[in-house]
Amino acid sequence: MSPSSESGGVEVPERITGSEALIGDDEEFDGSLRPRDLDEFVGQHRVREQLTIALEAATGRAEALDHVLLAGPPGLGKTSLAHIIRQELGVNLRTVAGPALDRKGDMAAILTALEHRDVLFIDEIHRLNRAIEEILYPALEDFRLDIVMGQGPAARTLTLDLKPFTLIGATTRTGLLTTPLRDRFGMTFRLDYYTPEELGQIVVRSAAILEVTTEPEAAAEIARCARGTPRVANRLLRRVRDVAQVRHDGRITLAIAQEALALLEVDDDGLERTDVELLRAIVDKFDGGPVGLSTLAVSLGEEPDTVEDVYEPYLLQLGLIQRTQRGRIATAAGRLRVGAEASEHQLF
Repeated sequence: MSPSSESGGVEVPERITGSEALIGDDEEFDGSLRPRDLDEFVGQHRVREQLTIALEAATGRAEALDHVLLAGPPGLGKTSLAHIIRQELGVNLRTVAGPALDRKGDMAAILTALEHRDVLFIDEIHRLNRAIEEILYPALEDFRLDIVMGQGPAARTLTLDLKPFTLIGATTRTGLLTTPLRDRFGMTFRLDYYTPEELGQIVVRSAAILEVTTEPEAAAEIARCARGTPRVANRLLRRVRDVAQVRHDGRITLAIAQEALALLEVDDDGLERTDVELLRAIVDKFDGGPVGLSTLAVSLGEEPDTVEDVYEPYLLQLGLIQRTQRGRIATAAGRLRVGAEASEHQLF
């Protein structure tokens, strides 16, 4: 398995059901399917309603929108919402990654180049360098940039006025944000996982954009395996489309969707081979647990951080495993899941 991206400093293996963006044309593919306005954005009803009011109010007053913090797991639409906000405001968007900002001069150049009401989108804002973060405090609060010239007793501070702008920060780790930075956001939204019905709507919309005929039952099947995440749903649709094109007439039916998902080794719960191997290791090798993270990782041939940050979250979400002070344990549902596979379904 080759690493594709990093999440919080952890190398993320390329997985069809992984919610992180993969190396290659995934970003371009996601961009082509991105909703253009709030009316096209499926799900997140509370967030959409509050944003609609805030955007209309800011536009009516010709003011910059309050700074927005978007939190939640990868692949739920934080970047899409940033682009939608820019579109609704009719302004420019500047996008940067938090870990890439390591010099004060870079941050100063970005801030001074922003026009009135422009949007600055910082992805993975929880990974900002602390020195860069301190530059943002007066910029966010007073639209002011303080630059220290010189060193020691001869040092002096040069203050530059900035044009009012909106910062949109995206984070998968809200707890890693410092309190001073978090408090400077006027609006904070937590994005939740999507329902299968919402993901079905997204699959149908994406299929229409890709100009591939997809039966409603097939869209529902893809949505059911997408782990509540639009990015995963679109990635699965892409792979199912390949199977429909190469092995069939291009139309995606329920049977073809099931054939493609079986080929990808994605089961009805959206679990991949490694997910099941992790669960089976706890049950079969360690008698259901508890087993320490390092021991479990060695048994799988993976790094502990990868197990903890990549494989475990979805198993925890499904209630198949638990993290305890003594180690990982398989729940009753987890034991049943492996037992049912081994005796009846034997998917992998």
